[in-house]
Amino acid sequence: MKRVTVGTFVGMLFVLLTATLAAAAQGAAAAAPVVDYTKAIVIGCSLLAAGLAIGMGTIGTGVGMGNGLSGATSAVGRNPEAQGKVLLTMMVGLAMIESLAIYALVIALVVLYANPLLKVVVGG
Repeated sequence: MKRVTVGTFVGMLFVLLTATLAAAAQGAAAAAPVVDYTKAIVIGCSLLAAGLAIGMGTIGTGVGMGNGLSGATSAVGRNPEAQGKVLLTMMVGLAMIESLAIYALVIALVVLYANPLLKVVVGG
């Protein structure tokens, strides 16, 4: 599984790099005026960072919630009299885990809409 993930990532990186070189070669052949793509690169990287932040954040919290619910159901199955305490502890734990997903969403929104790097690049 790890080899497939690494291979996919390397393949995507290769495609992105070669597409950039091909676009640069076409631009040089057309002798177009020089254009600064810094803002476009920052916006593209910001979109990628926001997608990764929310994706990794939700994957992690989903796994955490699944493990928490699994443990709680196992505990109630072994000791049904402790259902109230287990349920209360599980709900508090799930609320804490869900707050991590909300933090990931906040970071993704900050990167998308209030990007401080974009203000530095544009100069405004």
